[in-house]
Amino acid sequence: MKDYYTAVSTTGFPVSKTGDDQSAQEVQIKMAKKIRRWEVFPGKNKFYCNGRIMMARQAGVFYLTCALIVITSGLFFAFDCVYLAQHVTPAIPAIGGALFLFVMATLLRTSFSDPGVIPRASSEEAAEMERQNEVANPNSPGTYRPPPRTKEVVIKGQVIKLKYCFTCKIFRPPRASHCSLCDNCVERFDHHCPWVGNCVGRRNYRYFYLFILSLSLLCIYIFACVLTNLILREYPSLTT
Repeated sequence: MKDYYTAVSTTGFPVSKTGDDQSAQEVQIKMAKKIRRWEVFPGKNKFYCNGRIMMARQAGVFYLTCALIVITSGLFFAFDCVYLAQHVTPAIPAIGGALFLFVMATLLRTSFSDPGVIPRASSEEAAEMERQNEVANPNSPGTYRPPPRTKEVVIKGQVIKLKYCFTCKIFRPPRASHCSLCDNCVERFDHHCPWVGNCVGRRNYRYFYLFILSLSLLCIYIFACVLTNLILREYPSLTT
């Protein structure tokens, strides 16, 4: 997403009164603007921080996920951790804080990263692809059928069947799929997770797995500490 191409618009440029073509071209060159690829991205994604953060358009549930984790952990640190740190060990809030930070780090890394979007074919590449896959239609001479839905290729001696995406105009690699919510082909597509506000694919699957694992540990840890707090408050003699 960091690469860019230069787009020059010829509309609205001042033209020299003498009609000098060279002068008009110099004005156009000066008015040329470097446009980042993410600014004209064809999918249904939102970008922040100059394209460094990429999220799905429907990210409302992601903010709910953050709120649930922050509020639950905040109540734990404000009430249970204070008592347990005084009567059990000060390591309890330290461990809880480390788990909380790791959960939030993996969540943000999963939500803000590129899941493995496969670039769409350009207009020239799409035209060349359709030309190579043109099949004459015997029922209507002079017309052609659309490209085939699958294509077989040989990789390391094995025949692999690739599926054609009519939206992205490409033959998708194995295990890739087109996300209807983000409108992109994602490599090693697992699923679109509304809780993280992004697709889960090749480039963020490990962070998603770590998020689920660390969140489970945090929930178990908070539950065990809350239960311990209730027991110690019910039986204060256990702290002595």
